[in-house]
Amino acid sequence: MTRATNTPLSGINVLDLGQIYQGPYASFLMAKAGANVIKVEPPNGEPSRLRAKVGRGASLPMVMLNTNKRGITLNLKTSRGRDLFAGLVGKADVLVENYAPGVLDRLGVGWSVLHEINPRLIYASATGYGLSGPDRDNLAMDLTVQAVAGIMSVTGTPDGPPLRAGPSICDFLGGVHLFAGVMTALYERSITGVGRLVEVAMEEAVYPTLASNLGLLYNTQGEIPPRVGNRHGGLALAPYNVYAALDGFVAIICVVEDHWTNLIAAMRRDDLRNDPRFMTNKLRVSNLADTDNVVEDWTSKRTRTEIFELTRKHRVPSAPVRDLKEVVNDPHMHARGMLEWFDDPDLGRVVLPSTPIRLHGVDRVPIAASPLLGQHNDEVYGQWLDLSADDVARLRDEGVL
Repeated sequence: MTRATNTPLSGINVLDLGQIYQGPYASFLMAKAGANVIKVEPPNGEPSRLRAKVGRGASLPMVMLNTNKRGITLNLKTSRGRDLFAGLVGKADVLVENYAPGVLDRLGVGWSVLHEINPRLIYASATGYGLSGPDRDNLAMDLTVQAVAGIMSVTGTPDGPPLRAGPSICDFLGGVHLFAGVMTALYERSITGVGRLVEVAMEEAVYPTLASNLGLLYNTQGEIPPRVGNRHGGLALAPYNVYAALDGFVAIICVVEDHWTNLIAAMRRDDLRNDPRFMTNKLRVSNLADTDNVVEDWTSKRTRTEIFELTRKHRVPSAPVRDLKEVVNDPHMHARGMLEWFDDPDLGRVVLPSTPIRLHGVDRVPIAASPLLGQHNDEVYGQWLDLSADDVARLRDEGVL
């Protein structure tokens, strides 16, 4: 793997014990910033790799989140495996893990032990509910965190059941915050020379996303507000909704009065300017149904493209509701290099993302295929621990790798 040297994390060695989404996304961001990320998996592979064998959409996430990493296997349930891991930790700058709290401590490779081995190590732990507190040991997946964190309670229509948000927002917000925590700790280490334990709980990472909904809760003096569908979470802006078009749907939002004035011009509805129902945002919110009906009466007679061109011309925030195929082929993100066609050894030609974090003036890290299970055992154990190919083969036969 060719490594760019003019990158912010060039020379930083990361041991990635991450699994599924949260931990692997944090280390993916590090790899795309130039870090040398070593993905450490059990001999049979991490859960995402096992899912990929089932098919039905499980393979791409494994490929997507583990590009630009090298992969090794290691059985931490064996004493020899723990000894090898200690050797790797001695040469690492960062360790990323998102096991359940206490798992690595019980294996003898938790923070307190590894900090003694390498005082400069940044130990990054991602969990559902944190390393302390009464809910610490509750099992956590994106779905369960969405449920307990209140996200499902505000997602859906007023007369429907609570719904999960479509994407895995808890996992990825947790991963983003973990990356931020590691960067903060690396900066501190550059001054003190000492690493520290960094933790992120998914439940805490997603709480701020409820800002508008919490505003509505407080405004109703504690009465549980209804789900609002596609309307503003705090029912504080109008129009703010998704409206039917001839060929799908469009999202339109008016944040300031100029947006509403511009929308009236786009719709050619000057008669609405002095309509007492719509003269201010407060009035439009008080007449939500009428506001939405006026807008949808206009959108329903036009295509998404026609609506977007008119709203863009008149400076009204809007966007067509696109399907995933449209997003994957988005010309804008491809032009910026965020999305890129890549010939993966297993999946063939696929679209893969880069990092959304843009640091201007540094080298771009080109995509390198995600590693096969244990693909770099000889390379990493040879370089880091001076093991020969025969040593590695023997350890594999003994179930250590």
